[in-house]
Amino acid sequence: MTGYDCFCPCSQFNLLIHINTIFGEHHMPDIHTLDRPEILQALFHPRHSIKTNVPPHAHDIDITVPRDAVIGCRFFTAEKEAPTILFFHGNGEIVPDYDEIGPHYVKQGLNFIVTDYRGYGWSTGHSTTTTLLSDSHVIYNYISTWLPDHDYTGSVFTMGRSLGSACAIELAAAYNDRISGLIIESGFAESMPLAVKLGLDPKALGISEKDGFQNATKIASVTKPTLILHGVLDHLISISQAEKLHAHCGARSKELQIIPGADHNTLIAVGGILYFQAIKQFIDKATGVETWRSRRKRYKKERNY
Repeated sequence: MTGYDCFCPCSQFNLLIHINTIFGEHHMPDIHTLDRPEILQALFHPRHSIKTNVPPHAHDIDITVPRDAVIGCRFFTAEKEAPTILFFHGNGEIVPDYDEIGPHYVKQGLNFIVTDYRGYGWSTGHSTTTTLLSDSHVIYNYISTWLPDHDYTGSVFTMGRSLGSACAIELAAAYNDRISGLIIESGFAESMPLAVKLGLDPKALGISEKDGFQNATKIASVTKPTLILHGVLDHLISISQAEKLHAHCGARSKELQIIPGADHNTLIAVGGILYFQAIKQFIDKATGVETWRSRRKRYKKERNY
């Protein structure tokens, strides 16, 4: 597969809703300068798929976004009380690519919702940079209502991989007071270095960093616990981008974990079960769940070790 990412190795029902008022007090994201054919062709690599059979402990949720496009999501469920991760994947992936990955989150006691973009999987429409961000708000607001309506009471974390980091950071900045934390895998702080890697010439196109996703600026307003994961061998989005996200992040509790031997697309393959355990430990810490490490630390403190 060509493009920004190669896809990860590794009782169904539908819900339809049309939300006319998306953002409330939040402003519509406006990066329409990037909505040019040559840029969209480099940025998005959609793959179409019929709606596949869902794995055990999973079901599908279809969400209607403005102009009647439908976004497909797949919800892997652990427990009603468990934390939920709302996950936005990379630009060469689709929801069914996570059929073998979702169950690993369930084994860690986490609910996991993976969402497509317009034109990906069984989703309809065509993706642009503007709809990428605006749809993320529709999806978040829908899910944040759907969960309690179906008796899911756990906290919600936004997570984005690669291109999806733009969506996760967008939501974390907009709804900082409503989410419990942010997780970024192989994400980027600056848009123009990525544009160059994708074969674009920003100067010839007349675009600059102010026209991009502005992830570094947005993450500065995020104060909830943040975890950033990045492969040391990532040559598409360099480690320096992860370091900049970490440096700009406004959270007091923030972690940057660099995975040795991993490139842009192999963090799970290289990290294995440790990848999922790291995310679980981060969420436990963010939600105040006492882990064996925190118990040991408390034990030593109490005994003045």
